[in-house]
Amino acid sequence: MVTIDASTLLPNERVEQMALSGDLTQLHRGDRYADEGDTFTIDGVTFVVTGVDERTLGDLTDADARAEGSEDLAAYRRRLEAVHDSFEWDDDSPVVRHRFERHDDEE
Repeated sequence: MVTIDASTLLPNERVEQMALSGDLTQLHRGDRYADEGDTFTIDGVTFVVTGVDERTLGDLTDADARAEGSEDLAAYRRRLEAVHDSFEWDDDSPVVRHRFERHDDEE
């Protein structure tokens, strides 16, 4: 368990703000950027990585898309295609899901 920079896992400020607002509670990436138990901070708020697992794009569901701030899987797919110039959806493409939650100290 280590503290990572939020930008290591979350690719830009918009995504960081979505996590801060609670609209984003997981993120699929092409590689592993954190391990379970790692923490990161956004604007003084600490988050804990609660799970990291390998999947394929074909494993993703509407619930996954909503956890990443999209309306549904079709909208999520369109967002990926718009953000990544050479991206083509392939159900067999490996991805790594990073789940995280806000950790509010109760001390």
